[in-house]
Amino acid sequence: MSAPAESPIGGTIVTPVRRGRRTTGSVLTWMAVTPFAAWAAVRIAGLERGSLPTQIMTATPYAAAGSLVPLLIAALGRRRAATAVALLATTALGFAVLPRALGTAEATAEATAGRPFRIMTINMLFGRADAGTIVRLVREFGPDVLSTQELTPGAVAGLDAAGLKELMPHRVLHAEWSAAGSGIYSRHELRELPDTMPDVGHKMPTAAVSLPGGEPVEVVAVHPYPPLGPNVVNWNEALAALPSATPGRVRILAGDFNASLDHAPLRELLSRGYKDAADQVGAGLIPTWPANKKIPPIITIDHVLVDQRAGVRAVDVRTVPRTDHRAVLAELILP
Repeated sequence: MSAPAESPIGGTIVTPVRRGRRTTGSVLTWMAVTPFAAWAAVRIAGLERGSLPTQIMTATPYAAAGSLVPLLIAALGRRRAATAVALLATTALGFAVLPRALGTAEATAEATAGRPFRIMTINMLFGRADAGTIVRLVREFGPDVLSTQELTPGAVAGLDAAGLKELMPHRVLHAEWSAAGSGIYSRHELRELPDTMPDVGHKMPTAAVSLPGGEPVEVVAVHPYPPLGPNVVNWNEALAALPSATPGRVRILAGDFNASLDHAPLRELLSRGYKDAADQVGAGLIPTWPANKKIPPIITIDHVLVDQRAGVRAVDVRTVPRTDHRAVLAELILP
């Protein structure tokens, strides 16, 4: 019997990659990366237009956190191009958002000398906000000025009955039986400046506050329409109409801006000589709306904008019953 022929054994077995599976993985990775990359581009360039994109832009802090997920997917999948794009998007969104939680060294330096000034702002939700809580905060915090939005005649009476008349006897009030009313209360004498704001948006009174030991400070109670539907045009116009900072007088803008720091119109306003008080002290990510709901507050649309020359010592955010906005309390140092 003859022996069987020997077969050569050895070599490398190469298994071909299934092109369909690889292509599917790449497509899915880019589907995860692209929305965050587009979001970062729109946010950095200020390209949001129209009502829906403007509203969505308030969620940028959440998009910044969420952008880590596609970055991880792309990196684990070893997809270099997608990883590079995802890393750029995360970095851009991070630089846009993180400074609000970190504060600035300049804020600490500027808050060491000057005239102390405290201001509080609250949207009263058609005048329904609990007057007793607001007056209690005024007693506790001791603001020089209180800026109120959605101030109704009934709310004026309720605040005075709760004791605000004795604490803040000076006021410039444009109360309305709707969301349009606003008012400025003060411990110090006020002089209304009626021609500061054009008739755009809700009532936005302006007053010069006579502070002891220095020049008056100008305060604007801010409340543009929300950027819902066609009102987005009026919202843009109102933010653009707010006065720029001027060398001759320190000006403070306080109220419900219906805008976050991720909106290009608000950043443009800041570029005209202001800074956001909460952003300066690392409180810029504390949400102010919607309060007293089943869901917790998720976005920051109530602000105190101060002259670049002013310092910021502290910013606090408090919940007031029966209104969907939280109160913002800022402790400033005026030059």
